[in-house]
Amino acid sequence: QVQLVESGGGLVQPGGSLRLSCAASGSILSINAMGWYRQAPGKERELVAAITSGGSTKYADFVKGRFTISRDNAKNTAFLQMNSLKPEDTAVYYCNAGLYSGSAYSYANYWGQGTQVTVSS
Repeated sequence: QVQLVESGGGLVQPGGSLRLSCAASGSILSINAMGWYRQAPGKERELVAAITSGGSTKYADFVKGRFTISRDNAKNTAFLQMNSLKPEDTAVYYCNAGLYSGSAYSYANYWGQGTQVTVSS
């Protein structure tokens, strides 16, 4: 079974920083893109940032210049460094990965359980 486990969320004051981690485990053969999404109460889930296995990145306009996505392919882990946090960044942040796993080399999209980020004074 494949699992994505996020960590690093919490409560931070406006202007502060947090670093989220997403560790993928299980019978993983290779991971394509990994991404971070977020969902605030009453809103749809939205893409925050994504990174390919080769390191190409994509960011939502609302986090450009503040957030940085990275990954460690050897450890099947992705990170989201969040700086200059604003109250409107408050949301549950989810990790997503498209990967091949198992003896059948099956491709599927996986989600983590989410980690709460709250930006408040």
